[in-house]
Amino acid sequence: MSRPAKLVLAVIDSLKPAMLDGAMAEGRAPALKAIAERGVYVRNCVSSYPSVTPVASATIATGVGPGEHHIPSMNWYHRGEERYVEYGSSFEATRAFGIRRSLYDTVYNMNMAHLSREHLTVFEHLDDAGLRTAGTTYLIYRGRHRHEMQAGGVYPAIARLAQFRHAVWGPTELFYADLFASRKTPCRSMLGRPGMRDQHTGCVGAYLVENDLFDFMLFSLPDNDTWSHKYGPASQLQSIAAADRALERIMHVAGGPERFLDEHAVIVMSDHSQTLIEERVNLSDVLAGWQVLGPREGTADGAEIAISPAARSAMVYVVEPERRERLLPAIEHRLQDEQGIDLIAKLTSPEEASVWSRRGELRFAPGGELEDLRGGRWSVEGDLSALTLDTSNGSVQSREYPNALRRLWSALTCPGSGDLLLSATPGFEFVDWGGVDHVGGGSHGSLHRDDSEGVLMFAGTGPASEGDRAQWTLEDASSAILEHFRVGS
Repeated sequence: MSRPAKLVLAVIDSLKPAMLDGAMAEGRAPALKAIAERGVYVRNCVSSYPSVTPVASATIATGVGPGEHHIPSMNWYHRGEERYVEYGSSFEATRAFGIRRSLYDTVYNMNMAHLSREHLTVFEHLDDAGLRTAGTTYLIYRGRHRHEMQAGGVYPAIARLAQFRHAVWGPTELFYADLFASRKTPCRSMLGRPGMRDQHTGCVGAYLVENDLFDFMLFSLPDNDTWSHKYGPASQLQSIAAADRALERIMHVAGGPERFLDEHAVIVMSDHSQTLIEERVNLSDVLAGWQVLGPREGTADGAEIAISPAARSAMVYVVEPERRERLLPAIEHRLQDEQGIDLIAKLTSPEEASVWSRRGELRFAPGGELEDLRGGRWSVEGDLSALTLDTSNGSVQSREYPNALRRLWSALTCPGSGDLLLSATPGFEFVDWGGVDHVGGGSHGSLHRDDSEGVLMFAGTGPASEGDRAQWTLEDASSAILEHFRVGS
C-alpha cells in the first residue's frame, strides 16, 4: 500500500467565498487558484454555531460540535468557577477581565481544561498513528507531544514574569506565537500581532516544507479576520492576497505550485464568514433592570444574571439555577423587544428546545420523521417561519439558517452554554465587555447564512465532487484528514 501524500490544512479566518472568487478572478490569489483548479471547491461549507473562532476551531480540530467538544463561545460564564471566560474578543475586553487571566484561559485552559477529553483532536489521532504532525499558531493545538516555553527571547521572558511557565501538549512540531517553538527558526510573530501572523505562518511553513518535517500540517492564516473586522468583508481582496502569499511561500520552497501540489494534498477552508455591521446592541443596557455580573467581580454573589456577548451571538445565564424559572420569562420578554435580536433559543427540557423570532416560535427535538441534509432526524412543532424551515417531502432545511436545528441543538447542549442563546439580526452586533463593536466593518457569530457559509477546497484528497454530500460543514474536515491517512476515528 502506497504512503499517503503529505497533507496541509490551511485555515483562512473569515474567508468569504464571494471575495475569494473575486481575488482569484483578479489574479490576486494565484496559489489558491492553483489549488481550486486541482480539486473540489465548495462555496457554502457551514460553520458552527456560534460562528466564532474558538467554537469553529474546536469543531475543525475534533470533527464535532460544541455539544461534544465543550467550547461554547468566545466569552462564556463558567458556572463551576463562578466567573467569565474570555478568549480575546478584543484587546479592550481582554483588559476588562484582566490580561493575565484572559491569556491564561486562551493559551492553556482552552486546550487543557475546557476542550473535552472525550473527543480527540486531529493531532492526537495522527500522533497516535505514528505520523508527524505540525501546527502554526492556532487556538486548538492539543496533541501528544510536550513542549516547554521557549528558553530565550523577549516575549517568553515577559510571559514568565506573568506566571506563564507551564509546558503544553501539542503536535510533533508546534509554533505558537513566540511562546512555544519546537525548533529554532528565523521566524518571529511579535507575539501574534495582527498583520504579522500570516507572515509568521508562511515563514514556519516554508521551514517545515523545506526540511521535510511533517506528514500533516495545520497552516493557520488569521489576519484576514482582523482586516475584515476593521474594513468590512468587501475589503477582503487585500487580506486574501496576503494569505495567498503565505501559501505561495511554502509552494516556492517545494519548487513551485505544480511540484508542490504533485507532492502534497491540500485542504483550504474558512472557519466562518463575515457580514457588514451597521448597528450595535449593548446587552448590559438592554438588561439593566437585573443585577448583571461584571467582568472584574470576584464572585457571583449578588448577581442575578451573567451576559456573554460574542460578536453577532450572545448568551444569557441565570446565576442561581433555582431562580431560572422565575427570571427567564421576563428576561426573554425584554430581549424580544430589542430590534437587533433575530433569534432566541433555549432548552425547554433535556429532550426539547424552542426558538423565537418575530416571525413566530417553534419547538424541536432530535428524533422524528423529518430528515435534515446531514441525515439527522427531527420532530418540529409550531411556526416553521421562525427559522424559515422547509419541510416538504419529509426533509427539513433552511436557506437563511443552514443546518439550523443541528447547530442550535449542539450549542444548547454544550455544558458551558447559557440559558438563552441569542443570534443577532443582520447588520447588528453585540458590544463586547470592552465596549468594542465593529460598526462600519465586518463581524460574525450568528446562525444566519451570511456569517455561516464559508470556503472548503480539496486538492489531492477528499471527495470526487462537491455533490458527494448534500451539505458540507466544518465537521467534515477532520474526517477527511483521517481518511486521507487511513486512520480510524
